Amino acid sequence: MIRGFEPFREVNMSDTGILSKQIPQYVDRMLGGKHAQEGFSLQDATYLVATLEQVIFDSETHLLEKVYDSLRIAPKTTLSFDRIKSIMEAYMVHWMMGDDSKSINILMKNRTLLESAFPHWQNLKEFVGGRIKTLELQRMRKPASGESGKTLAQQYSFDDAHKVVGGITKTFQSYWESECDTMKEQLVAMDKKGTGRVHLADFYGTGMDKDWRFGESEQYLREMGVLDESNMWYGKQVMISNYLQASSNCIVTTSHYMVCCGNPCEGILSDIETEVGSAMASPSQIFEIVGNMTTEDDDPIQLSPTLVDQLQRVADQQGGKVPLHARLFSQWLHYVFPHECTFPHKAGSVSMASPLEFGDYVASKQDMKKQVREEKTKRAQGQQNETDVETFVMSQWSEEEELFADYSVELKAPWASRQPLAIGGVLMLVIIALFGSFSRYGRHAAVSMELPLGGHASSKSHWV
Repeated sequence: MIRGFEPFREVNMSDTGILSKQIPQYVDRMLGGKHAQEGFSLQDATYLVATLEQVIFDSETHLLEKVYDSLRIAPKTTLSFDRIKSIMEAYMVHWMMGDDSKSINILMKNRTLLESAFPHWQNLKEFVGGRIKTLELQRMRKPASGESGKTLAQQYSFDDAHKVVGGITKTFQSYWESECDTMKEQLVAMDKKGTGRVHLADFYGTGMDKDWRFGESEQYLREMGVLDESNMWYGKQVMISNYLQASSNCIVTTSHYMVCCGNPCEGILSDIETEVGSAMASPSQIFEIVGNMTTEDDDPIQLSPTLVDQLQRVADQQGGKVPLHARLFSQWLHYVFPHECTFPHKAGSVSMASPLEFGDYVASKQDMKKQVREEKTKRAQGQQNETDVETFVMSQWSEEEELFADYSVELKAPWASRQPLAIGGVLMLVIIALFGSFSRYGRHAAVSMELPLGGHASSKSHWV
């Protein structure tokens, strides 16, 4: 997740952190000039993505140099396999711990604590070793000029270490995704009604009894847009998809990017886009496409009458078709695929602050127990009416639209396409009336074939 391009962010193209800091001239030319008003070509977008990729790769140099320095290894040192592996392991600690220098120092000085306290450390060591082996294979297939000796002797330079780091950055998310899958399975198991939500008390109950993950404070969950508090009778609920995409679950946080859980909704939207082949679609098209999809359990998607009516209302507001890259359609997808698609908050309304950036982000045991007690009391007293689950869930629906793309051509006002015809019709009536006057009064009537505009006669260029 690139800093400055996070979801729900108010877009200010002159303030996209990684761009304005690293490539200001490129930003000024591409984002601050005429392109910002006229739009971007496919080539522009391709250049931007390639530039971002290179900037991210280059940004790892500073951290790698810091690791070399902490281990008292000169950057020009030729490394053995075991030496580069130890450097990469140290790099993983620095990279994943971010700005928490105190914890980094403790872990690097206490190997026993590192082995026991760092999550999945043994697996991470194997991951790092695999990335070095991948570099070895690449060097054997395409040996650089004069480097074949080093390849055969398994010797590595700082540039080689940098290449390994680049491979780690690119592939670590897919490697860590299994942790996201485990979290999702636990949360979905708590969602007995299939609404994509779990009561905050159940969330904290699991955090206290079974898993260390579910312990964010109520305030932090609210700031990240994870809590659904739209219905007082149903209580505070954690939205599963929003929680998985929240910054608290980003395993790596740097000044340029974060490594977070993948977004399965992107695949769903991509399938719809491919089938539609356009930026807009009729409700009937969408119903047919989504109706042929299945859930993760291979059950067919069932669209309730409420969801059918909601999408039709969205289309009615836009002249009969639904913009696919817009907030209301994203909101509709959330209710159809509550475990995959996040609830789309308005831009600028939620925070993407990392736990360290937020501050006191962990809930106290006292607060967690209080939520659990209150929920048990409500259930015992029968205060929750769960008979109409869909009504409770849909209480969060918002009619506020935000377009994520330029729909100025597609979303013309209904009268816009008829305007030239209407003007032509009016002028034709004027002409007929004038000629009627001419025939009625003969040659005695002076007829002007130009229309007065603001006290001046218009030229014929104004006529349709």
